[in-house]
Amino acid sequence: MPYQSLDPEKITATVRTLHRRIEERFPDTGLAAVCGELVGLAEKASVATDSLTRPMIALRFVSGILAGVIVAGLGLMIFTLSTPEEGFTLVEFVQTLEAGINDVVLIGVGIFFLVSIERRLKRRKVLSAISELRSIAHIIDMHQLTKDPQHALRKLVDTPASPRRVFDREALSRYLDYCSEMLSLTGKIAALYVQKFDDSVVLASVNEVEALTTGLSGKIWQKLVILETGATPLSPQGSTGSQVVP
Repeated sequence: MPYQSLDPEKITATVRTLHRRIEERFPDTGLAAVCGELVGLAEKASVATDSLTRPMIALRFVSGILAGVIVAGLGLMIFTLSTPEEGFTLVEFVQTLEAGINDVVLIGVGIFFLVSIERRLKRRKVLSAISELRSIAHIIDMHQLTKDPQHALRKLVDTPASPRRVFDREALSRYLDYCSEMLSLTGKIAALYVQKFDDSVVLASVNEVEALTTGLSGKIWQKLVILETGATPLSPQGSTGSQVVP
């Protein structure tokens, strides 16, 4: 059903549209470059989610052969022990039974390892992609870090080490809004991975990314509220780099 699952293609198209919007309003800026990277991560997620549902045939074939060899070896050992040339004493029987149980446990662990290789390989791939999304969320936060709404509301004096401030009230509002949209889309891209790959470790990692992006968006919306309810905006001369008072 179209409204019960995330569509990778539509999410990718939304990120591309956001990238164009940022480039049109803030060309040649770091935020536009970061959104370009987010487009690449969305495209990567769209391809990866399809591969997660496809079985790794070669790996399953090799694992099946190895598991069959192990089971055949265990069966041969049991058959050999069950037809001894001489009778078992009670002590020998107990020792043989104990050794057999240990072998069965070890063989079971070995078979489980073989059949779980595919899941662990896919999990490692997904966790690596989610780590990239976590990093880009922090990079987006770094871009909005110095965008103080007070500088768009009243005159402040910059120091020599102050960051460059080129936004008036309206432009700053759009910049922060774009940052919030990018963070939201970052969380949606992460959710694509767990949608078709039911794994508790991946789910926990995706939840961490979504909690991170939600928390960072909360800081941005606090700034947007200040802009909406603040004082008179800074004059065009002050917003384009004139000395202002802190």
